[in-house]
Amino acid sequence: MKFIYPAVFKKKTDGGYAAYFPDLEFCEASGETLDDAIDNANEAARTWITVELEEDEPILPHVSDPEDIRLAEDELIRNISVNIRFYEGWDE
Repeated sequence: MKFIYPAVFKKKTDGGYAAYFPDLEFCEASGETLDDAIDNANEAARTWITVELEEDEPILPHVSDPEDIRLAEDELIRNISVNIRFYEGWDE
């Protein structure tokens, strides 16, 4: 199953990038480059969603429209796509 959530990225003053997901509480990532931060954000979102799906009654948050997210002047937004396999062999 594919999940797509927007992530907000900001260049840090000491170099690198920090990211957070407005819809995924406490889901954050960082990286030395924007590409690294995007890769790490993908892994952070995958982990967050996987943990939530393991709950007895998982609740996945509503996906914000990127147009509705207020950004600071030095922030940018990217949609992060996560594919999660629910069981081995489902797509074979």
